[in-house]
Amino acid sequence: MEASLRFYVNLLGFSAAEWGNSDFTSITNGQTCFYLCRGSQGRGGSWVWIGVDDVIPLYEAYKTLGVPILMPPTNFPWALEMRVVDPDGNVLRIGSEPTA
Repeated sequence: MEASLRFYVNLLGFSAAEWGNSDFTSITNGQTCFYLCRGSQGRGGSWVWIGVDDVIPLYEAYKTLGVPILMPPTNFPWALEMRVVDPDGNVLRIGSEPTA
C-alpha cells in the first residue's frame, strides 16, 4: 500500500483519502477515483482507462518524474494514448482525443 500511495500521490498527483488504512483506501484527482486494496480484494495485472484533456503534458511531466512508461503517446483511432504501469503491475491507459 505504501508503494502504491507513493506512486499515485507523489508521481501521478492523486490525493489520498483521509479515512484510508494500510489495507484499503481511495485516491482521486478530482475527476477519477480508484480504490486501492490489499489481500483478496486487490489483484494486480489489470488495466484502467483514464481520459484526459491533453495527454502530452502528462507524458512530459511523468518522464521527468520517472514514472514507468510502457508506451509513449501513440495515435490510435480511439485516442492519443500512453501507457504507464503502477507498482502492482496495473496498466494505466491515459488518453486524449486522437490527433488528425
